[in-house]
Amino acid sequence: MLSFKTAVATLVVPGIACLLIPYFILRATGDTLSLPTNLVQLVAILIFILGLYLVVWVSVAFVRIGQGTPIPIEPPTRLVIVGPYRYLRNPMYTGALLMVLADALYFGSWWIVLYAAGLWAILHAFLVLLEEPQLQRRFGSEYENYLKTAPRWIPRLSKSGI
Repeated sequence: MLSFKTAVATLVVPGIACLLIPYFILRATGDTLSLPTNLVQLVAILIFILGLYLVVWVSVAFVRIGQGTPIPIEPPTRLVIVGPYRYLRNPMYTGALLMVLADALYFGSWWIVLYAAGLWAILHAFLVLLEEPQLQRRFGSEYENYLKTAPRWIPRLSKSGI
């Protein structure tokens, strides 16, 4: 059941935030959908794939390792600090933001860049005000130690972070 709920959450939430809302932004601004025609668009596709990989990896890890889901009402019962979590604390949100920025790059839309900035601000506020204090209460010193090794948004790729 956890796998089904996670699959639905992984399709619905990032699908809306990373595909549907940018689509409506493009329609509202008069920009058009197009096939890749240049190197910038091909790079955008690769960035989108990286973001999608992070979102899917985290969703699977939450079920397999964390024994929970990405859904706030059924969060993981174990702290997940392997894989991408070794390099940054929020790979799912980072993946989603990469997908939105890839949309902006692909379509050359400053409106989608503005949307990405707003999305980041909302996610950051959510993390600082709600999610991180809640993780602190649930996982205590294990989470405290993790905070010292993994940055919130920008991955640390040094030897100490590997």
